[in-house]
Amino acid sequence: MIFQVERALGGGRWEALLGGLWVTIQLSLGAVILGIIIGSVIAAFRMSNWKILRGIASVYLAIIRGTPAVTQILIVNATIFGALRGVGLWVGIVGLGINSGAYVAEIIRAGILSVDKGQTEAGLSLGFSRARTMMFIVMPQAVKNILPTLVNEFIVLIKETAIVGFIGVGDLTRVASQIMSRTFNPTVLFISAGMYLVLIGIVTALLGVLERRLRSSDTRGEAT
Repeated sequence: MIFQVERALGGGRWEALLGGLWVTIQLSLGAVILGIIIGSVIAAFRMSNWKILRGIASVYLAIIRGTPAVTQILIVNATIFGALRGVGLWVGIVGLGINSGAYVAEIIRAGILSVDKGQTEAGLSLGFSRARTMMFIVMPQAVKNILPTLVNEFIVLIKETAIVGFIGVGDLTRVASQIMSRTFNPTVLFISAGMYLVLIGIVTALLGVLERRLRSSDTRGEAT
């Protein structure tokens, strides 16, 4: 077993795996930030009083949720970045971000709807505008409701980064696959799976810390 690991990681191949892991981290962070931005806009469109904005949001959600993420990335690569070379990382971020935005939009909308309407009415009665009521009263409560689901979406996104190999991006899965094809040693795939587990475990642990802090802040607020 030790020999198999040494064979899989020898000759600088462990450095290539770490490089692939770093690409995966960049893809995940970039895509989740873009997904949150797009999701917030689409959620606002979905809850708008303007029919045209609700229509735009509905079409976007139908297209993104109704087509494979791989196809979306290939379309982004062929259209938005079609004339450019060496931008595979950005293609992955944009493609995955557009895909994630559809799911984040529904997460945000559900979180906002979960806040009692009386909170909005209370803010308006205090003289707040609808925008200020949403920003300072509704959203802080909605964030606590959507955080666990949003982090789950982030975890799913980390695993979905493996599909960027279709456009030649050297993420962790692609690097591991290339090493295996050269060494005929599947051990590297188990090592890459372990690296994904560690990365997702770190994200999950950070979520646990954040949730405990939010609960403790709620407890202090109730005590006062």
